Amino acid sequence: MRNKIFALLAAFAATTIYGLNHTIAKVVMPDYVGAFGFIMLRVVGASILFWTVSLFLPNEKIDKKDYYRVIGVAFLGMCINMLMFFKGLELSTPINSGVIVTLTPIIILILSAIFLNESLNFPKISGIAIGFAGAVILIIYGNQSTVINAPNVSLGNILLLGNSISYGAYLVFVKKLTEKYHTVTIMKWMFLVGSFMTFPVTYPDFIEISWYNMPFYALWRIGFVVVCTTFLTYFLNVYALKTLPPTTIGAFAYLQPIITIIYAVLTGNDTLDWVKILACILVFFGVYLVSFKKKIIKA
Repeated sequence: MRNKIFALLAAFAATTIYGLNHTIAKVVMPDYVGAFGFIMLRVVGASILFWTVSLFLPNEKIDKKDYYRVIGVAFLGMCINMLMFFKGLELSTPINSGVIVTLTPIIILILSAIFLNESLNFPKISGIAIGFAGAVILIIYGNQSTVINAPNVSLGNILLLGNSISYGAYLVFVKKLTEKYHTVTIMKWMFLVGSFMTFPVTYPDFIEISWYNMPFYALWRIGFVVVCTTFLTYFLNVYALKTLPPTTIGAFAYLQPIITIIYAVLTGNDTLDWVKILACILVFFGVYLVSFKKKIIKA
């Protein structure tokens, strides 16, 4: 019971950081850091942190038979997921990204049905359709937003949807590794592999960063993204996965839009309109149907 409580607290902390990150990272893109340059800072920075922490822990080797899973999960979680999210956030708005990421539980259900033979009933199928309808509304009509720093909302929303798909797949496929290895062992190798995978795409943006002219308010946000949004959240989620199933971790995505909307509106970095409200309602209702479990009454 104690382990489950710690796992739930870890998942909640990670979700809170993610919710704040939508606005914190958006503020510095693309004026101070390009989306892909941000990814290089994230994967390399987190890799250094995890390898440093590993020096103080017992040495643990990855079995050769798990090499392909580590590479595949790194591709989903540290490459495709990060690249699509930050580029999508750069092009779209904080609230849009917070709403679309809530589709993660639906993605996990679909992948679980395909790879883990989880059954699909009518409420779940309806939830999938309704949730994606909310995402489609944001993609088609979300560009009516009055936010200045959102150059291509529709394309950004499509990339954010791709991010949700890759992140859902990451949570499903990393589960087996969490059952076998220490959290730091998994993370240090996945971020190292992710650093090499993303390097060709991220390096051109990284060398364009002007560190000498960067104000403090941009520097602390970059530090928050590297240390909190990357190092801490990945550590906390993988730690939680040791006790909780992927569907439970994915369900914490419900909280992200609430945290994102409150913080984005209060700080003046986004606006709330009828399109976002309608999309949010549809996505929430879709996720509710997907997650709903009918209680069996015993006679």
